[in-house]
Amino acid sequence: MAAVQVAGSLPSGQPREAPREAIPERGNAFRRLSARLCALRPDDSSSARTEIHLLFDQLISENYSEGSGVAPEDVSALLVQACRLVPLNQNHLVSKVYPRVIVDEQHLDFLLAYTISAIHQCSSWTHMEILQALAALLYCNGSKCQKYLPELLGKTGLLMKLSDLAQSDPEVRRAAVHCMANLCLSVPGQPYVEEPYQNICFQAFLTILQSPKSSDMDDITFCMLLQNALKGIQSLLNGGRMKLTQTDELGALLAVLKKFMFHGLPGLNIEMPTVLYPTPLPQYDGRTPIKPQQSESSASRPTLKKSKVKPKKIQQGEEEEKESSGEVEAASVTGTGRVNLHEGNTWCPSSLGVQSLPLDGSGAAGKDGVSSPFSSSSWKRVSSSESDYSDAEGGMQSKMRSYQAKVRQGALVCFLSTIKSIEKKVLYGYWSAFIPDTPELGSPQSVSLMTLTLKDPSPKTRACALQVLSAILEGSKQFLSVAEDTSDHRRAFTPFSVMIASSIRELHRCLLLALVAESSSQTLTQIIKCLANLVSNAPYNRLKLSLLTKVWNQIKPYIRHKDVNVRVSSLTLLGAIVSTHAPLPEVQLLLQQPCSSGLGNSNSATPHLSPPDWWKKAPAAPSLEETSVSSPKGSSEPCWLIRLCISIVVLPKEDSCSGSDAGSAAGSAYEPSPMRLEALQNDRQILCITVLLGLNDSKNRLVKAATSRALGVYVLFPCLRQDVIFVADTANAILMSLEDKSLNVRAKAAWSLGNLTDTLIVNMETPDPSFQEEFSGLLLLKMLRSAIEASKDKDKVKSNAVRALGNLLHFLQPSHIEKPTFAEIIEESIQALISTVLTEAAMKVRWNACYAMGNVFKNPALPLGTAPWTSQAYSALTSVVTSCKNFKVRIRSAAALSVPGKREQYGSVEQYARIWNALVTALQKSEDTIDFLEFKYCASLRTQICQALIHLLSLASASDLPCIKEILELNGNMVQSYILQFLKSGAEGDDTGAPHSPQETDQMVRMALKHMDSIQAPAGDTARRAIMGFLEEILAICFESSGSQGALPGLTNQ
Repeated sequence: MAAVQVAGSLPSGQPREAPREAIPERGNAFRRLSARLCALRPDDSSSARTEIHLLFDQLISENYSEGSGVAPEDVSALLVQACRLVPLNQNHLVSKVYPRVIVDEQHLDFLLAYTISAIHQCSSWTHMEILQALAALLYCNGSKCQKYLPELLGKTGLLMKLSDLAQSDPEVRRAAVHCMANLCLSVPGQPYVEEPYQNICFQAFLTILQSPKSSDMDDITFCMLLQNALKGIQSLLNGGRMKLTQTDELGALLAVLKKFMFHGLPGLNIEMPTVLYPTPLPQYDGRTPIKPQQSESSASRPTLKKSKVKPKKIQQGEEEEKESSGEVEAASVTGTGRVNLHEGNTWCPSSLGVQSLPLDGSGAAGKDGVSSPFSSSSWKRVSSSESDYSDAEGGMQSKMRSYQAKVRQGALVCFLSTIKSIEKKVLYGYWSAFIPDTPELGSPQSVSLMTLTLKDPSPKTRACALQVLSAILEGSKQFLSVAEDTSDHRRAFTPFSVMIASSIRELHRCLLLALVAESSSQTLTQIIKCLANLVSNAPYNRLKLSLLTKVWNQIKPYIRHKDVNVRVSSLTLLGAIVSTHAPLPEVQLLLQQPCSSGLGNSNSATPHLSPPDWWKKAPAAPSLEETSVSSPKGSSEPCWLIRLCISIVVLPKEDSCSGSDAGSAAGSAYEPSPMRLEALQNDRQILCITVLLGLNDSKNRLVKAATSRALGVYVLFPCLRQDVIFVADTANAILMSLEDKSLNVRAKAAWSLGNLTDTLIVNMETPDPSFQEEFSGLLLLKMLRSAIEASKDKDKVKSNAVRALGNLLHFLQPSHIEKPTFAEIIEESIQALISTVLTEAAMKVRWNACYAMGNVFKNPALPLGTAPWTSQAYSALTSVVTSCKNFKVRIRSAAALSVPGKREQYGSVEQYARIWNALVTALQKSEDTIDFLEFKYCASLRTQICQALIHLLSLASASDLPCIKEILELNGNMVQSYILQFLKSGAEGDDTGAPHSPQETDQMVRMALKHMDSIQAPAGDTARRAIMGFLEEILAICFESSGSQGALPGLTNQ
């Protein structure tokens, strides 16, 4: 039954029942044949074999697609019966039994055992069919096949043997690798393949990718083999199941991924080292030189004829059709790339923007030195009719190109999974291997992700490369912050900051080139998203001017693009530009441009654009061309971008405006920008707030998410945060969004709730108490309940929900706490924080929970020390400070333990002793980690623990002294050495606050010593004297090491 295909059966859950009653006639033939097969009994006679052959042939010819009236579980039961009837020595019958179906769990075990036995016993010519069936059985069933894993993946396992390089049949080898890839695939919610077998599969896939193509394997089979190996690694990495902790292991994977990112790309043939190592410098780029196939005159960059070629409108999806029909993109040297990137001297790198783009026949390149984004497609592709090969050869080459493109896409998707499975700080060690740098004059451009974006003939591959680049750029602000090129560096070496700045410039140049050259709307959207990620993370205040201006001028026409996704991403990019930190004069000048500047080009065709006035229909408004950025001294009208965003939000949906546009407009218009809300007149401020609060009721999830985030920004504005009515309205809107079905909406709402509660704390610190008095107690109750529920949500929501809980509990006034209605909700809130501190959630969540607990301790009105939850809260924090894998979480828990300012807030003597003992233990274990990335936080952790210990000493009571003395007798030397380090170096800057000077840290110890001296200890007590001696010795050593002379001030005479 080799041709059987069953649809409608899912890998997890119950299979769907086909509607038999509606189409009984379709399934009747199957049921008759099935009944005949089930009536047979095992028989090795020739007549029985003939009958089974006929039945199998008839069953194979049946229609098993969805809607055929055949239920998947009936097919599974039939397969089991067929296996029972066919002995393994009947090779022809065995080859017919095996289906390519997804079977139900009930019959999986029997069919797996039969299939594995068949491969061992049947002739080799049947192995291909049997392996295809085995691949179907293993698909998403790895966790259900545990008992067969030793037989399949052991040292002499079946799949290991068949996938080995020594396997003589290349098709069998490919099918075996396909089985392994399916075995590694799993669905969310199901257990994964055990870790030892994950490593076995990973090494097998990596070996395949590192091995050259064997002479007996054709190119298409080799491409399929590579696809299966890449898919297998992707499945292992997805969801963070497998961690790449070894540098050689990660470097080897990145090396093969870079190699196969360019597999079959016309005009490129690169050699890669076995392992890529992290380095800030560009790495080995062993491209095999490609001899030019054209004359010298044809090697110049492509230009357009003035009148012979008309720009052709390319419909969506046409690129794939052209790709399969043999059309490729033109290149200036090899005839195979999309644009020529510094090949020889044909593409001058001196212009950092888009001035190096090909001009049209008249030499015009638009207002900004750029040809129209829609007028340059006529030079990009050349018809296959102009090539040398016959139709048959062309069809074969087209098929080959399609398979090679799938390998490139597979490598890129696998790279994307790799990026998500490693820490960004590890990834950025390989920055130069994948991100372009401005080459020296006359040098070739190194191959990078931008090579694919600009030269790959497949739009899907170009989009994949851009997705990978976006993932690398996302969250890269700290890494890119070192970039600087504001001054000319004339040195014998190039500083790392200048190299990164050069890389940022080259990314701008290449992405703007790609923007102009791209014809696929889907890929165009990815280019603009990539630009938005770059703009959001690049430090433009440390870079030379004009980068943002070039992006701004080139993106403006796309806000009128016919494709809604292009419009949305364009608005997002504009929002990123106006949100750049340290308000840049360059951005202020851009906002002052007339709205018509750059929005259109009368000299170029714009087939993708909507009517030019689609967004200018806002009623009763002055001409947009007359408006400029409003400042207190200038025009009273807002700039064109705010006018555009408001018009998108308020126009009816039929006016070319979608919900996605509105969502992006809300995000763009309401981000903090150089032109702050305060700059608008009062009526304009009210309009923005009213529109925003109204949009929070939108049924479009994108709009609602963007609105929630914008509200979280507005509530931080000084002109609004003390407005009780606005804060209350915002709180109610956010609480409503917290109950939305969309995770994205809830995550944005939780972030905004955290910001709103930060505002409550800021208002507490003002001298005027009116805000606290006027803020509704019922609303506080409502916010606490919503935050408690949100703390049980996904990690994206939970991290900000616990932050909000900590702020709310800090904000509560004595008048609230005294009310019985608040008692239960306070208990629930603190229990939610305690459980989050202890849970195995994301480290960001636990960090926020510890931070929130510290905020709770800051409220003197809460019964800390006497309430039943006191011991649970301290127990959770001491557990984290001694055992959490993440050192930043440990630092935050130690900071929380040092917040209480009174001895009675630490509870009983036993509770105080447990906290002291835990901090000493944490200090002792401050270097115990298996993750080398945590070592850089060791000093900060010790600093915070030393501060907490000194703080506890400065509050100790007479009854606490014996336990302190006992612990110091055991660990005094260790504690003393770390406190001395703390005193000598001062408190290092970390995530707990500003650093302290050595003088301040010295004063902390003196205050603890003074407190010890003031304690009235009973006669004959030695604990106080021992502790004072301990502190005095620390100060004496510190004083001597500083080189000072004379007596130590403030020390008690023994």
